[in-house]
Amino acid sequence: MSSGEGKAAKGLITDFGMLADRAPKGMKVAVAGASDEVVLKAVRKAFDRGIVDGGLLAFTKEGSAEEAKALGLSGFDMITAGDDRSAADAAVEAVRNGRCGILMKGFVQTKDFMKAVLDKATGLRRSGVLSQVGIYQIEGIDRLILMADVGICIAPDLAQKAQIVAAAAAVARAFGNPCPKVAALSSVEVVNPSIPGSEDARELKGMAERGLLGKLVLDGPLALDNAVSPEAAAHKGISSEVAGDADILLAPDLNSGNMMAKAAVYFARAKAAGVVTGAQCPIVLTSRADSDETKFNSIAAAAFLGTRG
Repeated sequence: MSSGEGKAAKGLITDFGMLADRAPKGMKVAVAGASDEVVLKAVRKAFDRGIVDGGLLAFTKEGSAEEAKALGLSGFDMITAGDDRSAADAAVEAVRNGRCGILMKGFVQTKDFMKAVLDKATGLRRSGVLSQVGIYQIEGIDRLILMADVGICIAPDLAQKAQIVAAAAAVARAFGNPCPKVAALSSVEVVNPSIPGSEDARELKGMAERGLLGKLVLDGPLALDNAVSPEAAAHKGISSEVAGDADILLAPDLNSGNMMAKAAVYFARAKAAGVVTGAQCPIVLTSRADSDETKFNSIAAAAFLGTRG
């Protein structure tokens, strides 16, 4: 029995079908920029599965409310804002006042959306680091692979990486993995002072061994092949609980994390989802070009981390 099959028998969610089936029901979602058919289809899928049963649709175009109603979303509150930032502000306020437990970026510019989220007076920021956890179902791998950070922190320092690891591990635990295996990635498997990410990986490993990162196992530095391929790890003589069987891939910086995530989707044809952690609620943050399937998967993932509005 593979490790993924063994975990699945104990309740681990190993694919997006299981994720949608087990997602908490009755959530409220606030959508910033719902004037888009793909966004509305994703919300409708979540509504049909009972994952969401209402919330706020903040549009940026006149006539969008009629489109939403035609899709069967008449039970949602609806407003038409003047621009992307106004739509984002309205959606953020719906979370702040307790009406919604999930925030979703629809068809709006990311910069306008994040400005609303990070606004010191009216946003959703907490004292810690915001990071984006990417979730991927990749053919040939018997478990969901989590990657972080794939969208927020440009060049995280050691303390920020520790928070990113803890946040990604919390997502993994929400999906039924009580002690996720984390690979702190680098381009090499040994510490090299010329490669800063490798030194951080060593420090994180020590922090994990001392129990400072919560219930998880972390190894690093590991190259990507050694983190996910048992054969590659064995060939290089790397033996650890994590090598070849990582659940979470910690990128050394945003460039590598974002490219790794996009390579999974566009080269490996992975199914994907994305959730931002560290704010007052889980945030569905996907590209405007992403499919309704990816957006739906992201809503389902966020439901495990949110509260009912």
